[in-house]
Amino acid sequence: MRTLVLNAGYEPLAVVSFKRALVLVMNEKATVIEHVEGEPVWGNRRAYERPAVIILTRYVRIPGSRQVPVTRRGVLRRDNHRCGYCGKAATTIDHVQPRSRGGKDTWENLVACCLRCNNMKGDRTPQEMSWALRLVPGMPRGSQWSVRGTDRADPRWEPYLALAA
Repeated sequence: MRTLVLNAGYEPLAVVSFKRALVLVMNEKATVIEHVEGEPVWGNRRAYERPAVIILTRYVRIPGSRQVPVTRRGVLRRDNHRCGYCGKAATTIDHVQPRSRGGKDTWENLVACCLRCNNMKGDRTPQEMSWALRLVPGMPRGSQWSVRGTDRADPRWEPYLALAA
């Protein structure tokens, strides 16, 4: 069971185990906003509500903007597992500007790609193939990308994740 941790300003910070969340609540560093009905956590002296969403009592400053690391899995997820060229199911990723020609591993240069299109394109650019991208590749935005673990979100988290989007 996982718990969503919100900053004092209601922005999502992290997803932690319910045990870690309970420790934050017991040390008065956080307050339970949403809990799991009918599933208490039994302690030596009493039962505690199992937290689903907690909010910190003090604001935690996050240095700089959170950069989402580029991964194969992330590119496929961003593009909804659809080929950036033909729209069919994608299992690979492709460099729009080939690496052999100076293309980097960046969100703006990578797209999900089906095996057929990836093999046909090879070491060429989409312009050389007279192909058009179906999307403009870029760094993904939103709390589901900046806070690890929200891709397997609990339905109780949705209102709080929607505030940050």
